[in-house]
Amino acid sequence: MKYSFKNDYSEGCHPRILEALVKYNLVQQNGYGLDDYSQNAAKLILQKINNPKAKVHFVSGGTQANLIVISAFLRPHESVVAAETGHIFTNETGAIEATGHKVHGVETADGKLKPDDIQKILNLHTNIPHQVKQKMVYISNSTEVGTIYSKVELQNLYEFCQEKNLYLFLDGARLGHALTAETNDLTLEDIAKYTDAFYLGGTKNGALIGEAIVICNENLQDEFGFHLKQKGAMLAKGRLLGIQFQELLKDDLYFELAKSANQKAMEIKKAFEEKGCSFLSETFTNQIFPILTQNQIGQLSQNFDFYVWKKIDEEKSAVRLITSWATTDSIVADFINEIKNLK
Repeated sequence: MKYSFKNDYSEGCHPRILEALVKYNLVQQNGYGLDDYSQNAAKLILQKINNPKAKVHFVSGGTQANLIVISAFLRPHESVVAAETGHIFTNETGAIEATGHKVHGVETADGKLKPDDIQKILNLHTNIPHQVKQKMVYISNSTEVGTIYSKVELQNLYEFCQEKNLYLFLDGARLGHALTAETNDLTLEDIAKYTDAFYLGGTKNGALIGEAIVICNENLQDEFGFHLKQKGAMLAKGRLLGIQFQELLKDDLYFELAKSANQKAMEIKKAFEEKGCSFLSETFTNQIFPILTQNQIGQLSQNFDFYVWKKIDEEKSAVRLITSWATTDSIVADFINEIKNLK
């Protein structure tokens, strides 16, 4: 069987999570997120972001988190701005639009939104009330092309949103990888300070399932539970999510796993650089996008799975390679050996 670099959720979960699930399996708990484990995991998050007034809600997946947050925060006539590479724009089957909210896609060079990008959309929608009203900006960190926001970039974006009366929502499906990248200068506390809401992704970083939505803006916190319940996200056995995040966060296992995935990706990136390959984007997270010839893609595909991400020209395409918390040194060594033999 080929080893897959297609995503970072092909494996189940970190063994410690399985052990914890078994350990607490027969302990009776309240349902719907009121169990001790979920409450403790929420407290751990609030401590790490240094914001006791924020509210934490656990859901099962990223698309679910995105559609519930966006539909809960926006009024029927309001819309959201996102990069064209953003998950809500390209890979959620119109989930946001299905809730009645338009997504404005913006072309970007590196997957990151800037104030000028958003202002262009605002300039095209001044015929109020005949056009939808922009009310939210959606970003990802790391982005879908593996890039990350700097502290200055996020702060500038948040201040712009504040000035324009827009909410800033950060998709954190790979937030662990962003915060442990070697070029990162943001902290989890900064993320909470410079967003109205974000989520901490578990599915792509060692959990079986689960994302932790953190609502920092107190004006958006009331009655969020109604939206969770209405859209089927309030699990009766919420303990399954709480136990996982408690285990991931109690001693920073979450960040250790993300850092390991990043390091494995950087080893592979270095091998491609030494082979003279260029990249679609400059990344320091667990996603890399080397540009390869069709022959090279065919050669690597014999023993490894990955996505051909974007056609560059008739001869070359960019591929996407993602390492996970479970990617081993031996797999990386085997893959690097294949890279060295590319023709």
